[in-house]
Amino acid sequence: MMQSSIDTYQIITIALLWCGFFLIHSVTASLNLKNLVARNYSQWMPAYRLAFNAFSIILIVPILWLSFSWSSEPLWRWSSGIFWFLQFVSLLTVVAFYFSLKYYDMAEFMGTKQWSERNTAVEDQEQFVIGEFHRYVRHPWYTMGIIIIWCRELDPVMLTSAIMLTLYFMLGSRLEERKLLQYHGDIYRQYMKRVPGLLPRPWRYLSRGQVKELLKNR
Repeated sequence: MMQSSIDTYQIITIALLWCGFFLIHSVTASLNLKNLVARNYSQWMPAYRLAFNAFSIILIVPILWLSFSWSSEPLWRWSSGIFWFLQFVSLLTVVAFYFSLKYYDMAEFMGTKQWSERNTAVEDQEQFVIGEFHRYVRHPWYTMGIIIIWCRELDPVMLTSAIMLTLYFMLGSRLEERKLLQYHGDIYRQYMKRVPGLLPRPWRYLSRGQVKELLKNR
């Protein structure tokens, strides 16, 4: 009875902590808050992205620490063949993530570019780019994250974290696209119609020729 009670407490705690993180992360990433800061404290805007990333790390580290410190027996065990296959899939996903970095302006993503240029703009300055993986899904990093999460043998607490993160990737991608539509307008709307969000579908993707044609309208 005691162990069941502790497990329930841990699961509820982790779920609530993730909910709190997601709420804070979404609010601080929103254009509404950025516009508010830009209007009243424009001198802070060059450091906004750097502060946002640092704050996100500070918030997420304790949640991850609790998730691992409360680890217990997995709810399932893969057979040897499936286990190594999923490890291979995870490794391929990490390699794919590494190669995907070249399609992003990492200095802007981290916030160092805004700081060095003392950029006070609210909108991201990165141009709309369709990388190799963006031909198949609109949010390849979220898709890669989901793959890595679910290739593990999960205990109750980690399963809770996996579910919460997957839900946030789904919701977060929707919130992010509101901003992308404001940044890029009709070209992104066309892109949304032709490429799925998170789940690749063989009948919905862009050929390299179609990418070039679409980007002509930038």
